[in-house]
Amino acid sequence: MEFLKDFVQYFLLFFEKSSYLGVFFLMTLESTLIPIPSEIIIPPAAYLAYQGKLSLWGVILAGTLGSWAGALINYFLALKFGRPMFLRFVKRYGKYILLTEYSFQKMEKFWDQHGHISTFIGRLLPGLRHVISIPAGFARMGLFLFSFYTLLGALLWCSFLGFCGYFFGKNEELLKTYLERGSIGIVIFCGVILGLYIWFKLKRK
Repeated sequence: MEFLKDFVQYFLLFFEKSSYLGVFFLMTLESTLIPIPSEIIIPPAAYLAYQGKLSLWGVILAGTLGSWAGALINYFLALKFGRPMFLRFVKRYGKYILLTEYSFQKMEKFWDQHGHISTFIGRLLPGLRHVISIPAGFARMGLFLFSFYTLLGALLWCSFLGFCGYFFGKNEELLKTYLERGSIGIVIFCGVILGLYIWFKLKRK
C-alpha cells in the first residue's frame, strides 16, 4: 500500500507537469503490452481536475485517444508481422498441438462476424483490454470498425475511471471501494450486452 501511495503521488506530480500529454502517453503504453494499470493513471489525473488543475473531460479524452493509439500499435504489429509468423508456426508445428490452418481460418471467420462486439467488450474487461487488438490484427478486422469499437470501449472505461478519480480521489479507501464495485458492475454490463447480442443473433436466425 505504501508503494502504491508513492506511485500515485509520483503520477500526480507527473501530470501536473506533463498535463494531458502525459495522460495520453501513459495510456498509450497501457494499451500495448506494457503492464501499467489504467487504474493508477486516470484517477490521479482526474483528481487534479477536481482541484482545478486540469479538465475532467480533457483527461478522459486524452486517456481515450491514448488507449486507441496503443491499440493501433498492437493491431498493426499483429497485422503486418504477427499473422505471417503465426501462419508459418501453424504450418510447421500446428499438428503437434492440434492447431491447423483450418482452425485459424475459422478464427478469422469468427472475427469477421463478431469482431465488433469482441473488440468492444474486450476493451472493458481486465486481462483482455491490453491484448484484444492482437486477434483483430490477425484476422484483418477493418480499421474503421476496429477504431470505432476500440474508441467506444475506451471512452466508457476512461469515463468510469475519470469520474471515480474526480469524485472520490481525495479519499483513498472510498476510491478503492468504488473502483472495485464499478469494475464488477462493468463485468456484469458486458455479460448483459453479450447475452443480448447472442439472443439477437439467434432470433435473426
